Amino acid sequence: MLSCYVCSMKKPRVLFIGGSNNQTTQMHSIARALGNDVESWFTPFFATGLLGYAAKRNLVEFTILGSTFRKRALEYFEQNNLLVDEDATQNSYDLVVTCSDLVVPSTIRNTPIVLVQEGMTDPENAMYHIVKALKLPRYLASTSTTGLSHMYSAFCVASEGYKKHFANKGVDAAKIRVTGIPNFDNFNSFLENAFPIHGHVLVATSDARETFKYDNRRKFLRQVREIVGDRQVVVKLHPNEKFERAEEEIRQEIPSALVYRTGDINAMIANSSEIITQYSSVVYVGIALGKPFHSYFNRNELLDMSPIQNDGTSCYLIADVCREVLGIEQRLHANTTLESNRLMRKASHLTQTVKV
Repeated sequence: MLSCYVCSMKKPRVLFIGGSNNQTTQMHSIARALGNDVESWFTPFFATGLLGYAAKRNLVEFTILGSTFRKRALEYFEQNNLLVDEDATQNSYDLVVTCSDLVVPSTIRNTPIVLVQEGMTDPENAMYHIVKALKLPRYLASTSTTGLSHMYSAFCVASEGYKKHFANKGVDAAKIRVTGIPNFDNFNSFLENAFPIHGHVLVATSDARETFKYDNRRKFLRQVREIVGDRQVVVKLHPNEKFERAEEEIRQEIPSALVYRTGDINAMIANSSEIITQYSSVVYVGIALGKPFHSYFNRNELLDMSPIQNDGTSCYLIADVCREVLGIEQRLHANTTLESNRLMRKASHLTQTVKV
């Protein structure tokens, strides 16, 4: 079947599954890297069966299956003139590329899949162990179960540290490819920005409460207050948070803080003197840029798993993994691949030695 592509000159048809803005833009960058080698189609994140039924009735609005995320993804597709096949109902596909395997719709399970790590994964809490022990639906434990569907041909991850992390959970190491991941592989590009404030402490909150996880926000804000002293605080709220509630809490605990509902958090981090996070992958931006940081995650594990910085070439490396799965010619020249590997090794070394 693979040879028929060459014989007929018919392009393989690839479905890219979006979701959050991060997931959607990652998928678009990989599609651009594949270029004219494939016919690229896009869909918002979707589910079949009972979960799909719940999504259609707006019962899972706090997830990427919700109508808000769907609307944003569709708007992005339209703005970028992308081919759209909502819920993969129009076409059959030769490959599916997705950032999440927590839900694998029945309609794509017989199609080769390339899974791409979207960012930081949730910690392995009690729910994670319950889900694994009782073989419950993986989405109940959120992103802590990423990779455990095993329904993919290859899994592209952010770093060697993440390869070890996922392998320790039971992911087949032979399927894991250390490529770096789009949106997390060129943090130096954030240093030139238009954000007007400099020298502040950047606080990044999470949407733990909105996704039914425990979050003692008052305690967190008091810890922030102790760390920052009299320095200026800039708080960037998670886009999935209930803004009014979060802002009221901040006004009571840190009245002088500047609170942003929207805006480029990467620029806010780049201009900061220190960052404080809860469960947020933006901590990796701070690590790569040499910022002192605080996080609920283990410091040494964060340093070990920090995404490799390869000047934004991860999408091309992932595109070649897609070509490999499709059985078509890889496009990266050897010297480009070698240079990317050199940059990845250099970035890994810098990550281990950065002062925090």
